[in-house]
Parts: sequence; C-alpha cells; structure tokens
Amino acid sequence: MRIGILGLGRIGAFHAETLSGLDAVDSLVLTDPCTDAAKSAAERFGGEVVDSPEALLSAGVDGIVVAAATDAHPALILAGVTAGVPVFCEKPVARTMPEGVRVLRAVEGAGVPVQIGYNRRFDAGFVAARAAVQAGELGTLHTVRSTTLDPAPPPAAYIAASGGIFRDCSVHDFDIIRWVTGREVREVYAVGGNRGADYIARAGDADTTGAILTLDDGTLATVSNSRHNARGYDVRMELHGMRDSIAVGLEDKLPLRSVEPGAAFPAGTPHDFFMDRFAAAYRAELAAFIEVVAGARTSPCTVADALEAGWIAEACTRSLHEHRPVTVAEVRQA
Repeated sequence: MRIGILGLGRIGAFHAETLSGLDAVDSLVLTDPCTDAAKSAAERFGGEVVDSPEALLSAGVDGIVVAAATDAHPALILAGVTAGVPVFCEKPVARTMPEGVRVLRAVEGAGVPVQIGYNRRFDAGFVAARAAVQAGELGTLHTVRSTTLDPAPPPAAYIAASGGIFRDCSVHDFDIIRWVTGREVREVYAVGGNRGADYIARAGDADTTGAILTLDDGTLATVSNSRHNARGYDVRMELHGMRDSIAVGLEDKLPLRSVEPGAAFPAGTPHDFFMDRFAAAYRAELAAFIEVVAGARTSPCTVADALEAGWIAEACTRSLHEHRPVTVAEVRQA
C-alpha cells in the first residue's frame, strides 16, 4: 500500500514514522510547503518527496493523511475525495462550522471514505469504557466527568488562530463523551476565566473553563479544561451509573499528587505531552485508517461525527460569551 502525507510538521512527522512501521504500508509520498520538512521526514522514515498536493495525488497513492494547517483541510479533503482516494484528516474538518458543513455535503454520497482524527477513540481506556457502557455494566448513567488539562499554554500565535479553547481543546472531550456514552448533547452551560497568560485574554479567549452538558437521556456531563496544569498533561474520564462507576486515566502516570497520609499512588512520572499520553492511540488510529483504505472497515470517525463535536463547541462558546444556557439546536440554526 502506498500512502501520501500532506504536512510534515510535528504530527505529520509522527504519522510518517508510524506509517513506515506498518506492514501493510510499502511506501510513502510526502509533501509540505516547507520542502525541508518533507525532506527531513523522508530521510528519517523513507519516502518520496513531491512538490505539491496535486503531484502527490498523481503519484499512485492508495490513501492520504492530511496533517497540514487547519485552513488547508477542506480543500485537501475534497481533493482526495475527488480523486477517489480515501482520506485521513486531523481535526478539525474546517476552521468554521459553515465550511465544515459544506465539506460534509460534498463528501456525502461520494463513496470515498473520510476519517477525521479524534485519537481518543483509539485509546485502550476509552475503548474499555465504551464497551462497559454498551454492555450495561454501569446501569443507568447519571454523571460523566471529562477532563483535559494542558501543562502550559500554547504560543500566542496559536491561540489567535485556534478559534478558542472550546473549539481547540474541549472538542476532544465533547467527541469522546458522545462516543463513549452513545448519546447526543442537548444543552450546554459554560463558564470560563483567565488565570494567567495575558495574551489569551487579549485574544478574547479563556484559559480555564467548565461546562455542564445535558445529554439527550438526561445524563449530566461536566467538562473541565485548562491551559495551566504545571504537574503535566491530564486527560481523564469518569462514568457513574446506578450499578457501578469507572475511570479512564486513573493510572501511575496521572498528573496528580495525593496528600493522603501513606498514599503511594500515583507513583509514576506524570504525562507531560499529548503525544506521550496518546502515542499508542495515534498508532491504533492510523492502523484503523489502513483498514479503511483496504476496504476492511468503514470510517471509525466520519466528517459527520466530527461536526457533531464541533456544534457542541459552538454552543459552549456562545454560552461562555452570553452567560446563559444554549441548546445545540440553537447554534445549528444560526
């Protein structure tokens, strides 16, 4: 199998390394506006470097991985689909929801699979949590808690182009809540503040947020996010039901320090980076895409799936700025 990679920055280079180690992948074709980045990846992981997306799609690829800047996602997804080549694209589908909806309409019925990169769906803990919910082990769910805390804020230029913390960071929590519970979000109420990094406030964004999501069966989900968690990169989920409660991320590398007398947990070195916490999940995600390319499975995270998480982010953003509950139906109609 021959796979093209468009964008060889940090995550694109990681994907090149992963793909080069998969038995089903025979060769890579690489392109990036920064030619040196593509050449560096080719030297490290093998592959042919071409000078444009058009040249890559003409190079006999069986599938493409889009790891380029967000603004390029819609055009590259559509170029792959138009060429009849299965597409994996890092989230988001597009910078804005209207543009994402246009992509969805364009790919619907095309018969070409598109997989969007929500990697938590491939993390062993989240997979086990979903299986427990589906098997009815927890009984009726009443509370879900989901957390994503970054060890330090990203640079000012990143913040300015991110679309805000709900669209950039919390959206991972929104997607995994939908996927694990199998439920849709009906209404949100979001709050936020700024505890540091003045450039985040100047960008009109919050660096620490909380959101209460009401799911369509009445389950309450709370989502906690921050750009400031000095102890490390903290991603967890709790699910509480009438019969049992479970947790994802409750392991020795959890970035928390217990002050209970005699407590020795967690004992490991805390996670300090998303690629550390989710290295195995990223590999499983791309292995799944190779199965999609081979026709052995359908897309495990479609454009429609990704847009559902995006609508929740839109509702939370509006709720934060307008200080009121917002339904997901309201933002869909805007």
